[in-house]
Amino acid sequence: MFIKNAWYVAAFAAEIETGKALARKFLNKPVVLFRTEDGEIAALEDRCSHRAMPLSAGHVDGCRIRCAYHGVEFDTGGKCVRIPNQERIPPAANVRSYPVVEKDHLIWIWMGDAHLADPTQIIDSPEHNDPQWTWRPYNFPVKADWQLIVDNILDLTHVPYIHAGTIGGNPEQHYGAETKVEFDGKRIELLRKMPNSVPPRSYIDAGGFKGRVDRWQEVRFEPGRGMTLRVNAGGCDAGTGAYEGRRDNGFVLANNHFITPETETTSHYLWTICTTADPATGVPDKLFDQFFDTITEDEETLALQQQRINDDPDRNFVGIASDGAVNQARRLLSAMYEAENDQGIAA
Repeated sequence: MFIKNAWYVAAFAAEIETGKALARKFLNKPVVLFRTEDGEIAALEDRCSHRAMPLSAGHVDGCRIRCAYHGVEFDTGGKCVRIPNQERIPPAANVRSYPVVEKDHLIWIWMGDAHLADPTQIIDSPEHNDPQWTWRPYNFPVKADWQLIVDNILDLTHVPYIHAGTIGGNPEQHYGAETKVEFDGKRIELLRKMPNSVPPRSYIDAGGFKGRVDRWQEVRFEPGRGMTLRVNAGGCDAGTGAYEGRRDNGFVLANNHFITPETETTSHYLWTICTTADPATGVPDKLFDQFFDTITEDEETLALQQQRINDDPDRNFVGIASDGAVNQARRLLSAMYEAENDQGIAA
């Protein structure tokens, strides 16, 4: 299931260098991304209209991209602007372009109806621009349906099992966490409290905790503003007011999970780990390494899930009590898909 009328992260801005092309596939569509000499980002169908050569194999020259096969050139809007030794250019030579926006060091793409693309609706990632935060980007190819990644982030009861050596913690504390799911028809928020918890290794490294902590995990998913899950997590010394908003004495993480379908069974999983820990302490580097291991564990888990789903794709999942946020997200995404399908938009 693909939702076309939504903003997806296509790449980190640093991945697209001036004068170079980047080939990716989104929602089963091959796309070429490139940056012009003026700094503009363009996204075109990665197929020359002449003989189907991938434009990503060509050359970016100024504000155009030139096909490597016969030298046919296209501008950033997909218009064919030059065919060697030919004055008349047929309108059919043009290729499709996609709306793109560069914001917060991210490149966002809209794969659906271009007239519906509203850049003002794209969710903010303020940590990427705030000098008080240190952050690092990662791009994981995941061999799994993109919806499984959404499920994974909205059901954090897997954390003590899959991530026992990093951000895990006690399984009983995770399952017994005070959990609240809020849903207003457009946005899902998962709020979890784990008071008086034994801190996991990554929290001890970052916060220097000597005893138990009050942990929180807050996940926000608002797909109408971008297929992104924002996770705020952290801990403070137990009993010091973390749940009343007094968190300055603790450790705070912001994780941004940007999920973009590639095919029905593969996904682009771009994410950033952001922390307020002082870079001079070396803590951020430790955290980045540990969270790289954490996401690697998720990637491996999701790929295993997808293998079994492929074996028996019509078999349903059995629900359990911790599926509240996951179920709401599935309903919301299905409603978005059906709305497009009713309008003849969805593929």
